[in-house]
Amino acid sequence: MSYQQVTNHNQQNVEQTEAVLRTENLDIFYGSFKAVEGVALNIPKNRVTAFIGPSGCGKSTLLRCFNRLNDLINGFHIEGNVYYHDQDIYDKDVDPVEVRRRIGMVFQKPNPFPKSIYDNIAYGARVNGHKGDLDELVESSLRKAALWDEVKDKLKANGLSISGGQQQRLCIARAIAINPDVVLMDEPCASLDPISTLKVEELMHELKEQYSIVIVTHNMQQATRVADMTAFFNAQATETGGKKGYLVEYNRTEMIFQNPQEQATKDYVSGRFG
Repeated sequence: MSYQQVTNHNQQNVEQTEAVLRTENLDIFYGSFKAVEGVALNIPKNRVTAFIGPSGCGKSTLLRCFNRLNDLINGFHIEGNVYYHDQDIYDKDVDPVEVRRRIGMVFQKPNPFPKSIYDNIAYGARVNGHKGDLDELVESSLRKAALWDEVKDKLKANGLSISGGQQQRLCIARAIAINPDVVLMDEPCASLDPISTLKVEELMHELKEQYSIVIVTHNMQQATRVADMTAFFNAQATETGGKKGYLVEYNRTEMIFQNPQEQATKDYVSGRFG
């Protein structure tokens, strides 16, 4: 079965809800090397969508396409389309900075600014000319990130002085303080202990009421716990010795893990490779 046939087959199974992000025949290149081929999928609004698959299959590369972070990499370009609602975000008239304001990012390792907890949250609002009450914004964002009660008495403390799990929730609070529509999370729990991981996972369930979330994870159990939809990616070796990623199957999470349609998906989620 070709990549496109697989994609079309899977799109028919995706729950019928408004798509906040959509790709069409997306190929991702670094110079002449095609890193990801033929991805077509719809990311539903107010859901958690997980990208799973072995290392080197393009999960994080695709994730960064959604807010144009790959633009910063020399030689990067795409063929095909990436839509945010109905706007092609790679159109020449689209401002990448505005894309990143609407589509926020949380990285694998917590990366607070070397500023106070308060200023970590307020920074983006100030840069974007926020006219409202900054104190209110900081408290609201920290509450949404389930962090307010833990840091409300030390808002002047350096954001790097709190625990790793708290730092990651601070980064989530910072991302949502500028009122994005979508939050991208690239293995947000990879460097966290189990208790902090649980708090971040619980937070995702709460945040999807207001935001659409896309998460890359290598943790199969995490995908089953947090994701409404799951996309499984795989990779094949190229003639030049690299790997080319592609979408194998995309469906409701329970279908991916309990009744996958592709043998490769079944092998991966059962632990036979990856």
